Amino acid sequence: MTAEDVLSVLALLQRVEADVWIGGGWGIDALIGEQSRHHRDLDLMYRHGQEAAAAAALSEAGFEESLSWRPIRFVVTAPGDREIDLHPLVFAEDGSAVQASPEPEHPFIYPSSCFVTGTIGGETVPCLSAEQQVFFHQGYEPRDRDRHDMAQLRRAFGIASHF
Repeated sequence: MTAEDVLSVLALLQRVEADVWIGGGWGIDALIGEQSRHHRDLDLMYRHGQEAAAAAALSEAGFEESLSWRPIRFVVTAPGDREIDLHPLVFAEDGSAVQASPEPEHPFIYPSSCFVTGTIGGETVPCLSAEQQVFFHQGYEPRDRDRHDMAQLRRAFGIASHF
């Protein structure tokens, strides 16, 4: 996924009024304001109630569902090696959200403060905060790209991570 791909997907979803936030590698690059590595996919968190509109818009743009782990996540792919990993969020009145997890008694928690903005290609984009990114990079053996991403957050924000 290129920066242009990301901005195109965001514009498409904005046209159907689907609220999304970028996570993963592109989310970290949005926070630091520059692309720091190649990205295989785009991780998007979205409002669960807007799934039908978002999925229809992505389908019209050539994306087809290639993996379903609902209610946790699903993946869509399109020609040109474009892949989007979509994570449904259920929001509370206070602006916080939860995402289902493989362990139903332990959903993924998103505090209201984690929904921030960054920049990609000079454009302001919605993304997850640095603290939330670090939180989601815990509890598993990191890959090289995870180490790279956490190094970017340490460099830009002085945030410590476990690797």
